[in-house]
Amino acid sequence: MDEQRGTEINDVAPTSLNHIIGQRSVVDQVRVGLDAAFEDGRRMDSALLVGPPGVGKSALARVIAAEMATDYHEVLGQSITSPGDLNAFLLAAREKSVCHVDEAHEMRKDFQTALYLAIDQRKLIIGGGKSIQSLPIADFTLLLSTTDEYCLLQPLRDRMRLVLRFEFYSDEELATVLKHRAKCLRWEVEDEVLPLIAMRSRGTPRLALRLLQSCYRVCRSLGETAITHEHLKRACSLEQINELGLGPTEQKYISILRDGPQRLNVIASLIGLPSRTVSQVTEPFLIRAGLITKDDQGKRMLTGAGYEHAQLDNIQLRSKTCLKHAQNVSKINRIRGPNASNGF
Repeated sequence: MDEQRGTEINDVAPTSLNHIIGQRSVVDQVRVGLDAAFEDGRRMDSALLVGPPGVGKSALARVIAAEMATDYHEVLGQSITSPGDLNAFLLAAREKSVCHVDEAHEMRKDFQTALYLAIDQRKLIIGGGKSIQSLPIADFTLLLSTTDEYCLLQPLRDRMRLVLRFEFYSDEELATVLKHRAKCLRWEVEDEVLPLIAMRSRGTPRLALRLLQSCYRVCRSLGETAITHEHLKRACSLEQINELGLGPTEQKYISILRDGPQRLNVIASLIGLPSRTVSQVTEPFLIRAGLITKDDQGKRMLTGAGYEHAQLDNIQLRSKTCLKHAQNVSKINRIRGPNASNGF
C-alpha cells in the first residue's frame, strides 16, 4: 500500500469532464461545445474562463485538451513580455490545438490587440516599414483565463465564443472533491474529516486540497497512515486558521470590530497593513461570509453572524489561555516536588 500511495495532492488531477465536480453550468457548456466540434470535425470554439482564483479554470483547460485528444500549450499572461513571446506561443499551435493563456488580464494592451487581430486574420504580421511579412497560424482553440475580466479589451472578450463563469463551491461539493482526490491518492481519511476541511476552505478547491495536504503532512510526520480529526486540528493550529478558515489577519480584523464600527484606514493601521491590502485581500471573504458589512459612511461593522463568531473566538481564546496556564502550573509543581511551598 505504501508503494502505491501518492504523496503530493497534485499527483492526480481530472482528465475528463466526467471527473469534474461542481460547476455544472460550465461543464454543460463545454460538453455541448465539444460535441458540436466533434460532429463538425473542427476545433472547439474559443472560450473565456472567468472566476475567482483556485476554482478550477486551469484544470478545465487541460481537460478540454484531453477531451479533444490534441496537444496543449499554456502560458502565463505576465510572461508575454515581447512580440516574439506572443508569436512563438501562437506559431507553436497546430490545427485544433488548445492554447491557454492563464491570468490573461496580465497581458499588456498592445499584446491583447495583436492577439485578437491574429485570431481574426489567422496570421501574424511581422516586421514594419517596407519589410512587413505575414505568417499563417493554425486554426486552434484559444482559452483565456482571468480573475479580472474588466482588464481584458472588449474586442478580445467579444471574440470568445463561449464565456464560462466559475462560481465558488458548496461545502458538499468540496467534500466530494476531497473524497475523490484522497481515493485516487489512496489516502486513508476518517469520514468526519473531509466535511470539516470543506468548511474551512472558503468555497475554493485549491484551499481545500492544500489543507488536506497539510493534514497528510502532519499524519506522516507522526509515522501514521490514516488522517484523523486530531491531524486536522494540528494542521489548522500550524496554519493558524479557525473553523471558518479565517487566518490571523482576518481574526484580528474581526476582533477590532468587536468594539464597534471602524473606518478602513483605522483598521489597516491597527492590523499593520496598507488599506488597499485590507480592502482587496482581507475583506472580500469576510463580506461574502456575511461577517461584516459597511454603513453609508463607509465604516465597517460586524453583522449578527460576525458578533457571534467574534464571541466564540474570544471564548476559545480564553479557554486556551486557561488551559495553557493550568499546564504551566502543573509543570512548575512537578519541578518543585510534592513538599514545595506555593509561596515565593
